[in-house]
Amino acid sequence: MVATLSSVSSTQRTLATSFAKAGVGLHSGAKTHVQVKPATAGTGRVFQRVDLSGQPVIPATLASVNPTQLSTELVDGDATVRTVEHLLAALVGMGVDDALIEIDGTEVPLLDGSAKEWAEAIATAGITASSHPPESLSREPFPQLSYPLTLQVGDAFITAVPSATLRFSYGIDFPQAAIGNQWYSLELTPESFIQEIAPARTFGFAAQIDQLKSMGLIQGGSLENALVCDGDDWLNPPLRFANEPARHKLLDLVGDLSLLGRLPRAHFLAYKASHTLHTQFARQLQAQLQAP
Repeated sequence: MVATLSSVSSTQRTLATSFAKAGVGLHSGAKTHVQVKPATAGTGRVFQRVDLSGQPVIPATLASVNPTQLSTELVDGDATVRTVEHLLAALVGMGVDDALIEIDGTEVPLLDGSAKEWAEAIATAGITASSHPPESLSREPFPQLSYPLTLQVGDAFITAVPSATLRFSYGIDFPQAAIGNQWYSLELTPESFIQEIAPARTFGFAAQIDQLKSMGLIQGGSLENALVCDGDDWLNPPLRFANEPARHKLLDLVGDLSLLGRLPRAHFLAYKASHTLHTQFARQLQAQLQAP
């Protein structure tokens, strides 16, 4: 069941109650425990490393982004947390503005490789108005783009154009016949997120596994938490959607753009992009939105 948001649409929103998840990280292979808790208005979405001295807090904002391969990592001082994009996508996709995410390690659990378990846990916990919201923190209208914005590197690009609704479109193009050229587009709502985007799993390529492992990456990857493409076929079918890879890339984009805070009303269109391009674009978008 999807949480109902209509009663709290004018204020900051948080979870009605806490929930917990545990699992291995995609790249570290280490098991971590996460507890996602309600937070007061204006907190934003923040991680807290409860395993470190002083339990430092890492805000899920663009200022915290640390460049990494194949995931998004946040850093504050000596504290880091990696592969945050699926959980953050679930929070913003389900309409959660304020949340305290306690974690006892360096990487968010991959779970089944999608945001499905995160979104379902949020729906079960419920969403409510953040406690004691000061008048200055009342939920303002969505920020508006003043003009279209595009960032392109080679043939990869991300564009945002003004829109009456929040919409995402994503295209990918791989030489492997099992993937090929795929597109997916939807208006983002909690209902569409949990049904159409959250179940889409991360994917990779059999030919790259040994190389990535030798680089210290995907230590926790398996056929249980990632789709693996081997040329014309998938090693672990069936897919949840015919265009599941394109939907997963859209999921990653939502998670990375969540680092802006509130997403502007816009149509975001991406093609062959990456986590790095996502966050670079988000910084340019933030500069436009903050310009006088």
